[in-house]
Amino acid sequence: MEASRAMSGREAFITSVGDLLAAWNLPHATGRVYGLLLLSEEPISLDTIAAELGLSKGAVSTAVRQLASWGLAKVMPQPGSRRLLIEATGGIESLLEASQARARTLIAALREGQDLVDAGPARERLHEVIGLFAGYVEVGSQLLSSYRRQRAEDSAT
Repeated sequence: MEASRAMSGREAFITSVGDLLAAWNLPHATGRVYGLLLLSEEPISLDTIAAELGLSKGAVSTAVRQLASWGLAKVMPQPGSRRLLIEATGGIESLLEASQARARTLIAALREGQDLVDAGPARERLHEVIGLFAGYVEVGSQLLSSYRRQRAEDSAT
C-alpha cells in the first residue's frame, strides 16, 4: 500500500472508535468525533473537528450534542464569542452516570405505568422491567463507587 494511502495510527484509532460507537447505535461520525476528542490535548473548536475529520459543521454539531448528552464531551462557550470549544470528558464514569440518569427516569415512568394497570400480566411485566433497570442502577452505583475509591487510592500513592 502506498504511504499516502496508508492510514496513520491516529486515523485508525479515530475510525475504530467510530466503528465501536456505531455498534452502540450512535452515528459513525459521532464516534469519530469522540475518538478525535480523546486524542486532543486541548479543547478544540467545531471548525477544527470538521476540518480534521472531513465532516460538515452540521454533522459535527449533531455529534457533539450526542456526545454531551451521553456525558462523553463537554461544550465550553467562549465569552464574547459564538465559538464553542469541545473536550472529551472522563469517559466511562461520565457515560455510566448519564446512562444511570436515563435509567432512573425510565424507572420513574414505568412506576407510573404500574398504577395504570390492575394486577395481572401487564403489571407483572412492568414490575420485572423495573427490577431489571433498578438492578442495573444498583450495580452501576457499586461500580462507580469502587472505581472512585480505586482512583483515590491510586492518586494517594
